[in-house]
This record gives sequence, C-alpha cells and structure tokens, in this order.
Amino acid sequence: MTTLVLSQLLNGVQYGVLLFLLAAGLTLVFGIMSFVNLTHGSLYMLGAYFGATAYNHTSSFLLAIVAAVGGCIIVGIILERTAVSRLYSRDHLDHVLVTFGLLLFFNEMAQIIWGTQPYFLPVPSWLDSTVNLFGITYPSYRFAIIVAGLLAAVGSYWLIHKTRLGMLIRAGSVNPQMIGALGINIKFLNALLFGVGAALAGLAGVMAGPILSVQSGMGEPVLITTLVVIVIGGIGSVSGAFYAALVVGIVDTLGRAFLPMLLREVMARDLANAAGPAIASMLIYVLMAVVLAIRPQGLFAGAKK
Repeated sequence: MTTLVLSQLLNGVQYGVLLFLLAAGLTLVFGIMSFVNLTHGSLYMLGAYFGATAYNHTSSFLLAIVAAVGGCIIVGIILERTAVSRLYSRDHLDHVLVTFGLLLFFNEMAQIIWGTQPYFLPVPSWLDSTVNLFGITYPSYRFAIIVAGLLAAVGSYWLIHKTRLGMLIRAGSVNPQMIGALGINIKFLNALLFGVGAALAGLAGVMAGPILSVQSGMGEPVLITTLVVIVIGGIGSVSGAFYAALVVGIVDTLGRAFLPMLLREVMARDLANAAGPAIASMLIYVLMAVVLAIRPQGLFAGAKK
C-alpha cells in the first residue's frame, strides 16, 4: 500500500509540473497583460503536434523539443502581433470571444494538416527505463517530466526576480503607462512575454505527447484545469501557479486512484468504479470553490510573481 501511495504521489507531482508549464505562461499573460488567452490550450496542442512531426522525421526527441518550443514561439508572436495586440484595450468578454474563435480555428487547422486520427509520440529509448525513487521503481520518462518542470520553475523565478527583463515585467504589471513614458517599448515587452508563455505551452505539449495521444482538441480539457490552477494560486503569481499546480495535480491523481477503492467499502463494486472517477474529477472544482470563498485573491497571491 505504501508503494502505491508513493507511486501515485509521484504521478500527482508529474501531472502538477505539466500543469505548471501551462499555468506559468498563462498567468503571466493574464496577470500582467490582463488578457484572457483561451488560445493557450491551442499552443499546447500545437507543441505536441510540432514535436510529434519532428520526431517522425528525425527520430530525435531533443529535436522534437526544439521544434515544439521554437514553433510555438513563432506562432505565439505572430498571434500576438496580428490579433492579440489589437484587443488589449478591449474588455475581457472580447478577449474570450476572439480567442475562443481562434481556438476553434486551430482545432480545424490541425485536422486539415495532420488528419483526424491521433498522433503518437513514443518515449525516447534513452528514457524508456525506470529509476529507483524512495524504494520504488518509477518510469524514467515521468521522472524526466518532473525534472523539466522543476527546471522551468527555477528558470521562471530567475527570469522574473533576477533579471532586468523581469524587473520591467514586474514594473509593467503595476504601471505600464509609466514604463512606456520611461522609453521602454511596451509592445515589444508584451510580445516577448506572450512568446515566453507560448514556449512553456509548447514544452508542456511535447512532454505530454508520449503519455497522451496527440489529437485535435487536446488543449481544451487541460486549459480548464490550468485556469483552476491560476485561480487557486493567484492571478499573475508564478510561484502561486507552481504551488497550486502541485496541489491540483496531487489532489486529482490521488482522488482518481483511491476514491473508487474507498467507495467500494460502502457500495457495490460497479457503482463505486463509476462514481469514484466522477467524484474525483469534481474535487479540484470543489477546492477552487473553497479557495474563492475563503481567499478570493488566491492562496499564494501575497508574493506576486
């Protein structure tokens, strides 16, 4: 039983760091630029497709990562310059309507280019093994996702808190007019920030490729969960997104693993197997509702960014 609990905890952490890769970029764009970007899920999907296509042509997972991250940066910057930048002065409803339309466009475009059948990105051979963690064997690739997510978290913290660019980003989130008056190109800063968010989404997509099927529309479910992470962690807080992503990942994973087992003690096995996953899928939304009731600004909004 201990082995099962530890294994599921690691799965929860792995899911959490994938959520963080998405949430970090989205919370920066939402919290700093005050832009609701529903196309973030499409960038995640495109990262998976770019990575799978590159791997099928080169058989190199490292090149697949480069293609996913680079491709999403290009798409993100083009998207920001051609569409998003025109909406900064509009209200959030316009943001939602336009980016939802773009999300549908990218889903249809993916079906036209890659077809309706799922793509599969295999686990690279050099990670197709296991590692020993806390006395249990754990897939090397899932452990690599955890490491990649932690490195992204450290890199995001360094970028925001230890660099001049991060200083400008933090200042721009408080008073963008003053930053512009001081001669800083706020348009370039916004495009760069959007590109960073797109890069993290692409990295999340290509890392998720070997454990999920790559298909059109794969970004919507994870986008909803990512928005839950942002609400729990605090809008605009990268550190909050990290902690909240871990909490959501662990709660969701443990709920799906152990709720059916617990329910079998009080109801029929078939009913427990059906009710367990359904209740588990509700847990993160119940958690979000509790957080909104107790601390509407988010659990970790005190140390913003």
